[in-house]
Amino acid sequence: MIFSRCIVREPCPEMVGGLTNAGLGLPDFTLAKIQHKAYVEALRTCGCTAISLAAEPQYPDSVFVEDTALLIIGELAILSRPGAESRRGETALMKPVLEEFFPVIEVIKAPGTLDAGDVLEAGQHYFIGLSKRTNAKGAEQLIHILEKHGKTGSTISLKKFLHLKTGVAYLGNNSVLLAGELKHCPAFADFIRFEVDDDEEYAANSIMLNGTLLMPAGYPKILDKLVRSGYHIIQVDTSEFQKLDGGISCLSLRF
Repeated sequence: MIFSRCIVREPCPEMVGGLTNAGLGLPDFTLAKIQHKAYVEALRTCGCTAISLAAEPQYPDSVFVEDTALLIIGELAILSRPGAESRRGETALMKPVLEEFFPVIEVIKAPGTLDAGDVLEAGQHYFIGLSKRTNAKGAEQLIHILEKHGKTGSTISLKKFLHLKTGVAYLGNNSVLLAGELKHCPAFADFIRFEVDDDEEYAANSIMLNGTLLMPAGYPKILDKLVRSGYHIIQVDTSEFQKLDGGISCLSLRF
């Protein structure tokens, strides 16, 4: 699958008060801006044109655009209904942007909730995490939409991770990067598995983009394992977004 565009949103100063359970302290907004700029440059290096949206101070977590929509290249966009009530207005901001590129837009509706960070695309199949942010009703709606478009979906119940993609990345060619509770998940038993040590768990949230694996900097053990397996990797420092439970995938919508 070739990605040509990525949607990002500039961080706002209010992000320092964003939602978090990480316990890593407050982010440094000045450093976050520097890191975000480097992240966008990495997306461009991977061959994507960046569509940069203005910061939205009324939504401290809006830099994490991935949660607002699931994009199926060449077919449709699905607007989510975030599990955190404070984030639900973000989808209305994203809708006109997506209408420029997608002729069909579906919507997850109440009482369903769904963060797209809970959705992992693996070819024609989509794994959906049931989490504090995504409930069964939201997953059922998503599976129904996917099936209308010739795709399939299934759910995975999470006990610890905020989102499914906190602990898994699809690398293509039936391969996955796995961490934490997902290392023993039967849904991934038939995949080629790269397991991330517990002390490097954050590295599991990475993205494969046009043949390059974009992953967070500072995780030498899994980096060495992937390099020895032939992966081309770009590392990006996202420490200030980690303080808000955010990772590499959270900061962009790729299509």
